[in-house]
Amino acid sequence: MSIAEFHPVNLRFAIIGDPHVGLPHTISHHPQRFHLIEVSIPALEQILQDLTDLALDFLLLPGDLTQHGERDNHQWLAQRLAQLPFPTYVVPGNHDVPNLHGDEVRIGIDEFSRYYQGFGYDRSHRLYYNHFLAPGVRLIGLNSNTFDREEKQLGYLETEQIQWLVTELDRYGDELVILMIHHNVLEHLPHQSSHPLGQRYMLSNAPALLEKLNPAQVPLIITGHLHVQDVALLKGFCEVTTGSLVSYPHPYRICQFCQTTTGERSLSFESHRVEAVPDWPNLQQRSRDWMAGHSERFMTRLLTHPPLCLSEASVKPFLASLRYLWADIADGDPQFKFPQFPQPLRNYLEGFSALDSQGNPTTIDNQATLQLFPGIQGSQLKT
Repeated sequence: MSIAEFHPVNLRFAIIGDPHVGLPHTISHHPQRFHLIEVSIPALEQILQDLTDLALDFLLLPGDLTQHGERDNHQWLAQRLAQLPFPTYVVPGNHDVPNLHGDEVRIGIDEFSRYYQGFGYDRSHRLYYNHFLAPGVRLIGLNSNTFDREEKQLGYLETEQIQWLVTELDRYGDELVILMIHHNVLEHLPHQSSHPLGQRYMLSNAPALLEKLNPAQVPLIITGHLHVQDVALLKGFCEVTTGSLVSYPHPYRICQFCQTTTGERSLSFESHRVEAVPDWPNLQQRSRDWMAGHSERFMTRLLTHPPLCLSEASVKPFLASLRYLWADIADGDPQFKFPQFPQPLRNYLEGFSALDSQGNPTTIDNQATLQLFPGIQGSQLKT
C-alpha cells in the first residue's frame, strides 16, 4: 500500500441558518407566530453585505430558505444569491417544500431545484447533489424532505437517495466530503430523537445514514431546522447546526476548515449576530422577549411529555422561571442551575446545559477550534 499525501485544504466559508425569507406581501400574521419573519430580508441583506467584504470561498444555507415555500420568496432569494461574489449552496428545508404538489402561491417539491440552478443543483432536477469545492474536497447536499401516501411531509432520507450517496462516497473515496442536510443527524438536545418536541427536528432514519458514513471521509455535517446554536460531536462526526435568522439570537457563522498533507483536520468558527434592523433598533432584546412571551405553551408540552410526564397543573408554578430557557438554549453554550426545583425536574432541565462527554461545562457552540477525525488514505477507507 502506497502512502500519498492528502490534499492540503484551507477553506473559509459562512453559514446562514433558516433565513425564512418573507417578502412583505407574503407574511402571515398569525397571533401564535413564533418567528419574526418581518426581519428576514433586512437581516439577510445586512449579513450579505458583511460577508461580501470577506474573502469567502463559499456560503452554505442548510434549508428553510423561505417562510413557507412561496414562489415569490424563492424567486427573490435566488436572484439575490446570484448577485454575490462567492458561490452559494443550498438544500431544501421543510418550509421550502411544504407540499408535494405546487399551486399558484407555493412550489411543489419537484420544483425546488429549478429555482436554485447553480447553487449546487444542475439540470437533473434531483434534490440532492455532489459538488466540487476544491481539489480533494466535495460538498454533498441531501434532501431530507419526503411525503407519505397521505402526502404528509416527513423528515426522511429515501432509499434511492441513500444508495446514490453510497455510490458517490465510494467513487470519491480519496476525497474529503462535507455533508449538508436540513434535518439534524446527531442529537443536539437531551432525548431529542425520542421526545415529541425534539424528534420532529431529527432525520427519522438518521442511524441508517450514519451507518453509511465514515468520519475519516465525512467528518463534518452541516444542518439547520432546530433554530439553535449548537455543535454536536459523536463517534468522530462533528455536526454544526446554526440558529435561525428570524429568531433569537439571529446568528450566522464564519468558519475555517483546514486539512494538512498528513491528514490532520480542524474546524474553527466564530458566531456573529444581527443586532438591529430598521424598525427593530434593539432586535436582540425584543426578540429574546418575543421568544419568552411565546414560551408557555412550548414549556408545558416539554414537561408534560416523557421522560417527566408532569401534569399541566403541576407545571404551572415553574413556567415563570422558565420563560427564557429556550432563548438561552438557542443562544448556544447554556449553563443552567435550578436549585429551587424538585430533583427530577432540576436534573432534567440542567441536562440542557452545554456539557462535554465527562459532564463538564463546555463552550463550543459559538466560537471554537475543534480537531476533527483525521483523514485515512483511500485504500484504507475501503478495507
